[in-house]
Amino acid sequence: MTRARRRRIIRTRRTVIGVALVGAISFLAGMTDATGLLLTGDFVSFMTGNTTRAALALSDGNLDHAAVLISAILVFVLGNAAGIVIAHVSQRRIFVVLGCVGLDLALASMLTMQNLLLARFYLIVFAMGMVNAAVEHIEGLPIGLTYVTGALSRFGRGIGRWIIGDRRVEWTIQIVPWGGMVLGAIAGAVLTRLAGAHALWLVSLFAMVLALAAMLIPRPLQRRFNQKVASNQSAIVRAK
Repeated sequence: MTRARRRRIIRTRRTVIGVALVGAISFLAGMTDATGLLLTGDFVSFMTGNTTRAALALSDGNLDHAAVLISAILVFVLGNAAGIVIAHVSQRRIFVVLGCVGLDLALASMLTMQNLLLARFYLIVFAMGMVNAAVEHIEGLPIGLTYVTGALSRFGRGIGRWIIGDRRVEWTIQIVPWGGMVLGAIAGAVLTRLAGAHALWLVSLFAMVLALAAMLIPRPLQRRFNQKVASNQSAIVRAK
């Protein structure tokens, strides 16, 4: 076997594993998104929508709802930040991030009392922010696990470039997180309508199973799915 062929096989293997992982995590995100929306009435990952709804609430003088939505946006940002920190300090990044997401959702599923429902909402939002750190790119292509608007935008731009003569097709991978979100949202909606708030337990269990499955992925390959953190010295050298 030639070296070039071996490299193609290795890259194909990395891509297949990455695509399967993105699809599975996007499915989890879709389940969480649909369940959270049905249980709370507000978006738990669509922060563009929450921004618009917060602005509308402010314009209507509904300060309480506006405060809830603006707080949700902040919690989502903190969830993303926490996910990156957890991924950076962990040897098994995907396993630890998904495990934390599962524990977060398990805790949220226990908050069923009326005075704890807002805290449950924020915990779900935090989990949706954190899950984005599990996979950041596949073979250099950026991947969004919960913000599929960006994926659809990149997919559309890829179609446009193909029409004008660019025959690269790597952009087709962007349809994977959208497809995963759609299927997961359908599953989450069905579970929530059948089991009510108990559906969060099932979503949490799925996150745990996915975390355990991620343990089968070699650590060097897991590191390829996350952005490298540049030191200050490296950044200065590149700037020069």
